[in-house]
Amino acid sequence: MDHYRYFIRLAYDGSHFHGWQRQPNAATIQQTLEEAMSMMLRSSISLTGAGRTDTGVHADEYFAHVDLSDHLSVFELEKLIFRLNRYLGGQIVLFEIFRVASEAHARFSALSRSYRYCIARVQNPFRRNYTCFLYGPVDVELMNAGASLMMDYRDFTSFSRVDTDTMTNICRISYARWELEGDELVFTITADRFLRNMVRAIVGTLLELGTGKINLEDLKLIIESKNRSKAGNSAPSRGLTLHRILYPKEIYPK
Repeated sequence: MDHYRYFIRLAYDGSHFHGWQRQPNAATIQQTLEEAMSMMLRSSISLTGAGRTDTGVHADEYFAHVDLSDHLSVFELEKLIFRLNRYLGGQIVLFEIFRVASEAHARFSALSRSYRYCIARVQNPFRRNYTCFLYGPVDVELMNAGASLMMDYRDFTSFSRVDTDTMTNICRISYARWELEGDELVFTITADRFLRNMVRAIVGTLLELGTGKINLEDLKLIIESKNRSKAGNSAPSRGLTLHRILYPKEIYPK
C-alpha cells in the first residue's frame, strides 16, 4: 500500500506538558496530538517529531511528520487543521499540514534549529510562564563575549545531560547572542543540532559569567573540561522556546 508523507507545522505552550516525546503516566505533546489525529482520521497515527523538548519548554515553531495511506486535498487538510485546533483547545496549535517528499524526515532532514531564552528584568504576571526573572546587575557585553567564545568550540559535553544515549556531543553553533528586547534579556542560539539540556546549561553558565561568578578564562576551562559538573546550573525550563527549524528546499515535492 502506498503511503504519503506529510509535515505538520505547529506551536505549543509547554507549561502543562512533560515535553514532546511520549512518556508513561505523563501528558506530552506527541501523545496529545497523536490521540487527537487518530480520533479525527479514524486510524492509528504515529508522529515523528523534530526532536525532544524538556518538560515546560515551549515552541514557536515545531515540525513533525506522519505517513498516511490517503492523499488529502488542500481543502481536506485545512478542514483537519480547523477541527484539530478546535479540539486541542489552544495549548497546541497547528499552522499547516503539507505533503513532502517520501524521504523527508522531521528530525534528520533539519539543517538547523534556533532557540530563544527570555529573562525578565521587570516582573510581569502575563509573562511569568515564559520567562525567568533575574534581579540585579548583569554584564550583557561580557555574556556576549562568552557566547562568541562558545562558537569556536565543537564539543559541548560540559553542557549535556549525562544520562543520554547520544552517539556524539559535537555541535556547530552558527549564532549565539544576548539582546535587550524591552524589559526582557533574550538569548538566541542557532546550531545544526543540540544536546539534551544544552541550551539551558549554556544559559545558566553565561549568567554566572554575567553576574561575576566566573570569568572568560573559567568559561574556556569549563568547555574544555568536558565535565557537566563544572558548568552552571540549568536555567529554568519555562524561559526556553524552540523558535525556528530550517529544512532544505529539496525535501518539498516539485
